[in-house]
Amino acid sequence: MRKRGDFDPAHTRGALTGLGYPAGKVWSYQNGPTGVGFLIEVTASPLCVEGTVDRASTRADAFGGYPDHSGCEVPSGGH
Repeated sequence: MRKRGDFDPAHTRGALTGLGYPAGKVWSYQNGPTGVGFLIEVTASPLCVEGTVDRASTRADAFGGYPDHSGCEVPSGGH
């Protein structure tokens, strides 16, 4: 997708679900005019993969979720 310059969040989500990740556990979003970001909840533990794709690179980082709630999405609210 990067080589084609395809930075459509829906296409990114489709590519990730095509790899076997469950649709309900994959999020993607526009990240500037020539980039897309994504978040995947890989396991229920959770194991999370967050990344970006733009013209220059593809990057992904794994992390173990957030301590104050289950899942991979950034918690909302304050202290």
